[in-house]
Amino acid sequence: MTPHQAPPPSRPGPPPTLADGTDGTDTDAPDPTGQLPVATPTQVRRAAFRLVRLDARTFAAMLVLNALAAAAGLLGPWLVGRIIDTVKDGGGVATVDRLALAIVAGALAQLALARYARHLGHRFGERTMARLREQFVDRALALPTSVVEHAGTGDLTARGTTDVAATGETLRDTGPDVFVAAVQALFILGAVLVLDPLLGLCGVLGLTGVWFAVRWYLRRARTAYLDQGAAHSELADVLAATASGARTVEAFRLRPRRIEASEAAIASCVATRERTLFLRSVLFPAIDISYVVPVAAVLLVGGVLLDHGAVSLGTVIACALYMRQLSQPLDTILQRVEELQSSGASFARIEGLAEAPRGRTTAPATEPADDRIDMTGVHFAYPGGRDVLRGVDLSVRPGERLAVVGPSGAGKTTLSRLLAGIDAPQTGSVTVGGVPMAGLTPERLRTQVVLVTQEHHVFIGTLRDNLLIAAQSATDTDLHTALTAVGAHWATDLADLPDGLDTALGPGGQQLHGARAQQLALARVVLADPHTVILDEATALLDPTTARDTERALAAVLSGRTVIAVAHRLHTAHDADRVAVMEDGRVTELGTHDALVAADGAYAALWHSWHGEHPAGSPPAPRLPEDSATSATPDSA
Repeated sequence: MTPHQAPPPSRPGPPPTLADGTDGTDTDAPDPTGQLPVATPTQVRRAAFRLVRLDARTFAAMLVLNALAAAAGLLGPWLVGRIIDTVKDGGGVATVDRLALAIVAGALAQLALARYARHLGHRFGERTMARLREQFVDRALALPTSVVEHAGTGDLTARGTTDVAATGETLRDTGPDVFVAAVQALFILGAVLVLDPLLGLCGVLGLTGVWFAVRWYLRRARTAYLDQGAAHSELADVLAATASGARTVEAFRLRPRRIEASEAAIASCVATRERTLFLRSVLFPAIDISYVVPVAAVLLVGGVLLDHGAVSLGTVIACALYMRQLSQPLDTILQRVEELQSSGASFARIEGLAEAPRGRTTAPATEPADDRIDMTGVHFAYPGGRDVLRGVDLSVRPGERLAVVGPSGAGKTTLSRLLAGIDAPQTGSVTVGGVPMAGLTPERLRTQVVLVTQEHHVFIGTLRDNLLIAAQSATDTDLHTALTAVGAHWATDLADLPDGLDTALGPGGQQLHGARAQQLALARVVLADPHTVILDEATALLDPTTARDTERALAAVLSGRTVIAVAHRLHTAHDADRVAVMEDGRVTELGTHDALVAADGAYAALWHSWHGEHPAGSPPAPRLPEDSATSATPDSA
């Protein structure tokens, strides 16, 4: 692996083993910065309104009940004012008792209405959160693999876990609480203005301190919380890359560098967290002081008006109680404003996936004429690096077995990714049957080509679930046939897997590592039944004997299909119809094994070196690296 082709330290490795058209049909280039998009405030508002419209009836019922609950809550202070005026005017005890009972009735009505309003609010929040999760999963699965790789799985993971959880909590709890509080605050201010406009105006003016404090906070909070979310994503990236590459870290003594990268990411998280803490430390004390001002203003102005006989004592007391009562809903709103800002930033990150490049979803104007794959004048470079492929011209005939060999860093893995449609060339073209590879829909490309790398993934679920990923309609007989075809005899051994296809895999179940996991991935290929199979060191993790047996089994199964094999073990090249030799991003030799050995060029040197021999009088050619934890690293990603 050459330095310019090494993966960034904070990015994970290549994609899972079975890659298909879903991964390679993006028609837009990914953001060169590698960041997934973040939705603008306008886009966030539109998305929020769209979610509301999907459950408009429940939302409307919640609105009505909250309004009624707020109206019922207004009875208390007004009736207290009536009691004060009644006592002052010499009214009887019976009148006071009736007013007191009315206060109790109003409180009970408010309690019942608020309870049902909150219940509806939580139902609305739960359903909306479920829709949000489903939408996120759909959008994440629609992202091309190249976009995910450039952004880093840490960013996508943080959006799908931390951000979705924060947004869901807001929809379920914070949103209804703030909505109820906002309705109550509006009704209270309206009641004060109705009782006495001048006192109401004094109360509103007394709240200007709250307005200034909140305005100061909101102007800074969105950016601060977006920075905090980005810092958490970067930390998740660093930790994921370090954990997944633990063997490489140990092999190359990279522990100090990984610790340094982790500490830098943690420091960034701490800095962004301290910024949001500072904003809260300014907001909340200012709010606490501002609550007292409107009550004091109403009492002072009310005393002057009472002195001049402009208002009654009960009206002044009622207005003061209303302003004091206003602190409760305002306190709810302002205490939740931090969560609203944080979840608003999370929602912007979630909704940003809608702006990410998408795979093609409509069928091309013309279907491929055949399965022939052509690369013409292809140049490709990863963001921030020099060209990995430089002017590659290559044609693969239907049914041909092509082996791609060359030293590490030559661009073999990058070539296989372009042939599979995962990445698109910067210049030149990659076509299948005369149709651009990137122009095929995921469904069409999935039947056309499948890329299998040395990386593999076992999903949590049963063995059957892991196989049906490749062919939903496959029968148990088909699954057993696919496993047998790749030499996975352990999968049909009841002593090894007592539950057979229903054996649970992953934590708490059967653990598949190394050769077994890779055989499972190869069985998926058999079930997918594509026209073209690209094997990028697909048997690298198998021991030589098992790898040879698996390759022979695959050769029988894939008979009649196009097979492109990126190989370090040159017996694969020996068995191929043609061999393409790559050096420094170019195809330097192309022909049959015998012809290339006879030509005594780069391939001949590799072949002799692989067999531990070299022509007399010439130095040994560099050996191809053996398949191991270090050599399994892609030369391009």
